[in-house]
Amino acid sequence: MSTLTELLQTADSHRAALLPRLAAENTTAYRLFHGSAEGRPGLTIDRYGDVLLLQTFHTPLSDDEYAAIVAHYAPLDLLPVYNDRSGANSRIGNRLPPEQLEQAQLPRTVSELGVNYHFQARHQGQDPWLFLDLRAGRRRVMQLAAGKSVLNLFAYTGGVGVAAAKAGASFVMNVDFAESSLQVARANAKLNALATRPRCVQSDCFAALRQLAGIGQPKVVRGKKMPPFPVLEARQFDVVFLDPPRYAKSPFGVVDLINDYPALFKPALLATAPGGVLICCNNVAQVDREAWLAQLKRSAEKAGRPVRDAEWITPEDDFPSFDGQPPLKMVLLHV
Repeated sequence: MSTLTELLQTADSHRAALLPRLAAENTTAYRLFHGSAEGRPGLTIDRYGDVLLLQTFHTPLSDDEYAAIVAHYAPLDLLPVYNDRSGANSRIGNRLPPEQLEQAQLPRTVSELGVNYHFQARHQGQDPWLFLDLRAGRRRVMQLAAGKSVLNLFAYTGGVGVAAAKAGASFVMNVDFAESSLQVARANAKLNALATRPRCVQSDCFAALRQLAGIGQPKVVRGKKMPPFPVLEARQFDVVFLDPPRYAKSPFGVVDLINDYPALFKPALLATAPGGVLICCNNVAQVDREAWLAQLKRSAEKAGRPVRDAEWITPEDDFPSFDGQPPLKMVLLHV
């Protein structure tokens, strides 16, 4: 069995061509070690600017493993921050020494494809503010966005929306339920010189989508009053980016990427302008991508908006998948 240091060395060799390209594109955030594919499931090591972010999701690192990782990446001169998320609900469970915690909580800026984003290694939430495996999706949106209207659903900290605006989108709407995430999205927008400032809408995505799609969202459903939601006019977008969580339940509906992706897909499709593109994401590893795409095509046919063409967007080389089946599936649908 390979030692951890040997696994890190192999990972470095796999990225030998990628990292200079990313540096040339003004990208300072990328994955250095993707444990699920590179021999240590549950361990991820990311670079975010001057921070080396270590995260564990199955079992904590031993002291020796932590020391080996820090020693291996010492030539990069980065601040190591370890977030152990192997406990319940992937919450960060380990305490840091006071000085290290203070450094981990410092606001920083990272860049990706020339777009600037806020980053903190430790903050009130659990996940980093920029999901690095979505870089390929943000790159594709930037290639499409000039002069187009863009809808970013489950926007989190607005990465896709800010990237679209940076690339010259005429109008951008970020929709997310969490105001704390949208605060970061607004701050991300301010970091960049943008001709159009994205609109951030705090809303359950079901409620927003149904209104944008022209289906409508009743204020009372089966005699039950719905929670407050912003009123939106029906409109269609040239580019729609749909990146839902694996599972979430609210009074407005259930997000279930395994059993009921079409519940979100149909209104997202109806909110996409004819001739536009709908980019769908599914981050559940056990979902077969061809079966999922076939399901999307059937749903589109039923909705009267058949898919004209489909294009897979594959995560970049810092997220290797040696079986050709990356856990994160992104498909661009021409509709």
